[in-house]
Amino acid sequence: MNTRSMIFTLYGDYIRHYGNKIWVGSLIRLLNEFGHNDQAVRAAISRMNKQGWVQGEKKGNKSFYSLTQRGSARMEEAAKRIFKLKPEEWDGKWRMLMYTIPEEIRSVRDELRKELVWSGFGSLSTSCWISPHNLEEQVKGLIEKYEIGEYVDFFVADYIAPQTNQSLVNKSWDLNEINAKYKWFINEYKPKYITDKEQILNGKTLDAECFVKRTELVHEYRKFLFVDPGLPQELLPEKWLGDEAAYLFDAYYSELAQPALRFFESVFGEGNELTLKNSSTNAMNHPFMIN
Repeated sequence: MNTRSMIFTLYGDYIRHYGNKIWVGSLIRLLNEFGHNDQAVRAAISRMNKQGWVQGEKKGNKSFYSLTQRGSARMEEAAKRIFKLKPEEWDGKWRMLMYTIPEEIRSVRDELRKELVWSGFGSLSTSCWISPHNLEEQVKGLIEKYEIGEYVDFFVADYIAPQTNQSLVNKSWDLNEINAKYKWFINEYKPKYITDKEQILNGKTLDAECFVKRTELVHEYRKFLFVDPGLPQELLPEKWLGDEAAYLFDAYYSELAQPALRFFESVFGEGNELTLKNSSTNAMNHPFMIN
């Protein structure tokens, strides 16, 4: 697992509930549990700092890193999506974004596409993206961020004819492929959940093991944010496995929560000034995902 990606997972699932800041020594200790060495952690956090996801500060001879406003905002958005067990109600409207971004700013176009996928848009054609979700604010933010107002048109519309709303879905997303990924996740993690639930009940697991397992579970499940747009129930196929996967993730995550948090707090408390009072309750209930 990529070191930078794992750091994002730790910030979203733990650190942001504990004052949003961590001593780099504690971060290294936590990532050692996954086989990441000190040099890799320092290089990854430095890269995240340059990219604007975290900001660093020195206290004496210690370096601390906290999420920037940009990083916090992305995680809040992701947390809402990752723990949503049921699709939102659909208003029957399609949000359609069309652009003609020139070749000389191709890098902006490429970044925009990544952001659109992250937000749940599907590609109906090369420069036409659609979503059934109310994403007006997100689109406005992207237009301002990349300064592309002159190249973009955004519509909220009804689909009338000649086909169906489901046909738009099939053109814009590969639901069979997404369903296959959910099937893999269920087959992979359901037996682990059953086994670990019994082991935890009987006191046969170490806190550090539960920390690793819960972090790896979150790390794996968060990948669905980049492939599943979270379509409303009306637009999903009959045998959709996303709901089953969501309930499995929720149950397994909760089962691992207390021992995982005990381990995290034991490491976090060694080099960080923040009191741990009440923080564990928040961290048990609000996980996150990010790229």
